[in-house]
Amino acid sequence: VQLQASGGGLVQAGGSLSLSCTASGSPFHVNSMDWYRQAPGKERELVAIVPNRGRIKYADSVKGRFTASRGNAKNTVYLQMNSLKFEDTAVYYCHIDHLTFGHIWGQGTQVTVSS
Repeated sequence: VQLQASGGGLVQAGGSLSLSCTASGSPFHVNSMDWYRQAPGKERELVAIVPNRGRIKYADSVKGRFTASRGNAKNTVYLQMNSLKFEDTAVYYCHIDHLTFGHIWGQGTQVTVSS
């Protein structure tokens, strides 16, 4: 299974960006697709957990500004980021915990917010 992320880029504070991540490969046996991010000099942190069913969970720092969702085919996850802040600058990673293959990470996509 591979994860391919797209989107990201440079935006001014207050602007919006969207990310997407699509999984390909073996049968897709996961409980959720997730977004993480890692800012320079900081540890990787969870942004959103998007389960197959049920409520999406967000980090407190992005609640009300970011919206995550799954595609109809369930092998794609999206992250709509609004009201971006300088502190949202990071490399964003999609992640799955595959029931057979374990933790799999996408390649990361850079989001830069200028103040």
